[in-house]
Amino acid sequence: MPRRGERRRDFRHDDPTLEPVRVGVRQVVASDARGKKRVLRFDPAQFACRTLAEELADEWVEYIEVTARSTATASDHRQCMRLFCEYVDAHLPDQAPKASLAREDPDLVTVLLAWEQSLPANWPRGSTRPGAFAANLRILMNRRQQHPDRALAARLGQVTAQHHMLAWGTTQELDEFSRRDKAALVRAAWDDVARLRKRLRDGWEIAAAGRHPAEHGWTRMPDLLWALAHQAMSPLELAQQVSFPLAPELAVLIPDRIRTEGSHSGMRGHVLVRGLLNQLYPNERDLHGFRVLLVAATGHAPEEVTSLTEASVEFTGNGVRLTMTKNRARRIHRRAFSRMDKVNAVEHVREYADRPRLEVAVIVRQLMEVTAPLRELYGIRPAPLFLQGALPPNWQFTVSRGRLRMFGRWVKEVGLDLEGRADIRRLRKSVKVEKAVAFGGRITDIADDHHEETFRGHYAQGTTLRMISGQVITAAQQSWFAKAIAGPVVLDAAAKALLAEEETTPVLRELGLSAEQVEDLRSGAMEMGVTSCRDPFDSPFSRPGDLCTVAPLRCLECRNAWILPSHLPQLLLFQDYLDVLRTRLSPVHFQTLWGQTAANLAAVLAERTEAESAAARRHIAEGTATLQLPLAARAEFDA
Repeated sequence: MPRRGERRRDFRHDDPTLEPVRVGVRQVVASDARGKKRVLRFDPAQFACRTLAEELADEWVEYIEVTARSTATASDHRQCMRLFCEYVDAHLPDQAPKASLAREDPDLVTVLLAWEQSLPANWPRGSTRPGAFAANLRILMNRRQQHPDRALAARLGQVTAQHHMLAWGTTQELDEFSRRDKAALVRAAWDDVARLRKRLRDGWEIAAAGRHPAEHGWTRMPDLLWALAHQAMSPLELAQQVSFPLAPELAVLIPDRIRTEGSHSGMRGHVLVRGLLNQLYPNERDLHGFRVLLVAATGHAPEEVTSLTEASVEFTGNGVRLTMTKNRARRIHRRAFSRMDKVNAVEHVREYADRPRLEVAVIVRQLMEVTAPLRELYGIRPAPLFLQGALPPNWQFTVSRGRLRMFGRWVKEVGLDLEGRADIRRLRKSVKVEKAVAFGGRITDIADDHHEETFRGHYAQGTTLRMISGQVITAAQQSWFAKAIAGPVVLDAAAKALLAEEETTPVLRELGLSAEQVEDLRSGAMEMGVTSCRDPFDSPFSRPGDLCTVAPLRCLECRNAWILPSHLPQLLLFQDYLDVLRTRLSPVHFQTLWGQTAANLAAVLAERTEAESAAARRHIAEGTATLQLPLAARAEFDA
């Protein structure tokens, strides 16, 4: 059952218009990561082995349609078909037109195996592409065996039904940003957003003071910005009217390498108009800061953040409620984010340069404020929040969704030196790791925007979680090791005699014994059969306050045990009992259950003299010493 605020639906999009293609060209429709339908085409006529290419293409079309694979998967299968057909054309130049999956001649088995062996040389060592391409091609060939009306050569069918011999390769898991790098990213994003807001605010104020440049001239920035803001003329018309050299206030919009007189006038005009548009509208580079802030504040995936629209935002009295769509997981999440205080905006860089706050409502308001002019020009409602303005070479100013490419370039431009790869997905992983630490590792609470299997296979591999897990394991091992080495206290005859002396009582108290416990040890009131016990209600093997449930079997591993010389007969009997178990149990089983006890017992008996051991054996022979064991000690289970 979906959690509160979570709904599922079929992520359907309008099918793209299929343009007419030449006869023989195969095409499939598949969804990309955003859920938008894409058309992929494959032309068998490009290859000399056209018959083989047509057979593979038919299987490709049917496989993608039946399994509803994504664009990436369909593209991978198409690429492996192209590589194999090119290999057949190169190695069977005379027989390529006769090549077919249904024919024994020419022999495609030899060509297939040779092609698979040649794949690793085309990619870096450890790449997953060779193994994936080999498997994809065999999938298409094996599909022919499932249809009785489609022939497949017998030997080729036997080979393709088996797994290929290539290594699958390994993928490099992205590690999360360190806390220092994450804080630097957030701080740089706030600074960049503040600079952007100041630039756009100043640009619109300057444009408001201008007039039509045809009446006031083509040398003043306010007039040129006014013309672009009011769409009084196209960018190309504006560039044709501006003459060079430029006024100082306009020259700063053109880089030094383009500002020279020798540069092409059309290039300088294009760069100038693009610089003027940047004073009014955000470009693709300007949106990176908002994406960094929203990913760090919400913890959601970058594609969920950048897919927000006007309909996805609902401001409340205490924050904002966002509706986020994740196409890959086929889920819709509705999350409410409250505000930490009454701060509404970031007016200056200095306010958040020291300790930037991550308030989703503030970030979304600023993003909507920055892209408001572009949303008016976009024309489609609800309009996306991440919109960018661009001036392509055709001089037509376009408004489109922010693609937010080249994140690494933005990192360098803001002056950051991050450790490792500059990838925005690492920031989301940092947030997920922090959430895992805060929730104490409860996966049901951590994996609130994806599947629990996704967390175990991807986010649980972060360096921070591995370090924390290592610390927990080390602490547990140290705890058990401390219990193992803190075994019983062994007293010889001289030490036992000191128990009766009052001056030794302070020394015994330093060992953790109270006056009553010392008296009980003297009188034998704490006799447990094999040893004496300091406190049977404080056993490390039972809950505090409960009577020890493992005595006397585990007394030789207990820190509460005191071994006196009078216990030697019982210790020898217990050694005999362990010798019997050693013959009955497997070495692994015996070492697991009784290894530590046997080692401690051997160390205690090694300190006794031969005369003491002989006297103890006489007591055993006379029947004056017996070993009392619980009924559970009479049976052993391999569980």
